Amino acid sequence: MTQPTQPFSERYGRWGVVAGAGEGLGAAFALDLARRGMNVLLIARREHQIKHVASQIQSSFGVTARCLAQDLANVETVAEIERELADKDVGVLVYNAAHIPLGSFLDTEMADIEQAVAVNVRGPIALIRAIAPGMRERRRGGIVLMSSLAGLQGAPGLITYSSSKAFNIVLGEGLWRELRDCDIDVLTCIAGAVRTPGYARYSSRDTPGIQEPETVARQALDALPKGPRFVPGFTNRLTAQFLSRLLPRRAAIALLAKASHPDE
Repeated sequence: MTQPTQPFSERYGRWGVVAGAGEGLGAAFALDLARRGMNVLLIARREHQIKHVASQIQSSFGVTARCLAQDLANVETVAEIERELADKDVGVLVYNAAHIPLGSFLDTEMADIEQAVAVNVRGPIALIRAIAPGMRERRRGGIVLMSSLAGLQGAPGLITYSSSKAFNIVLGEGLWRELRDCDIDVLTCIAGAVRTPGYARYSSRDTPGIQEPETVARQALDALPKGPRFVPGFTNRLTAQFLSRLLPRRAAIALLAKASHPDE
């Protein structure tokens, strides 16, 4: 006889935290966590966006949605998040926030590069350090780090972004091994193109294997217990294998250089 599946919120905890929850994939993660019975803390810079997502969550799923309009590049943001979460059983952290400088590395303003490092590298480290100790004490929890196929090799035109996403892949793999004995699941989701407002601002046409944000969020959360890395979508899994194992490194870099200028 098949045993009933343990409810998501019982396995992980009552609260989910989504960094970069204002639109697109982050909003999809927040909605999917709410669908699974979790209260959600939404973090993003634009307050009107997260308030809209929070309204959707509360009207559709009857759970609590709190909003924290903060810039994750700001070192003081983590202290605000810790205060907000002080009395909450945080079960899942999803780090989806990202800053993407476009163009030649040498022609990119240093402030733009520093913003990417602050959001894409320091941000997940700081939030994990703030939230994971509580998970370890309760002996349950899950962490999802969003990465990208661009993080599997150098991506000319996206160098700072792709480097930061490579960092998140390695960070997630190490944490997966370190924290699994504490009953904390860690997954790095290595996504391809996702049909989000951010992607639409970057490109006017779809790429092969592009997915809906709701599909990526659902598949990533389903894969969370399996760690340490997950590539959503059959086409993207083939692409990941091709780039990282079959294609010579120089050819993979050249292919990503072409892909990083989709409208040319």
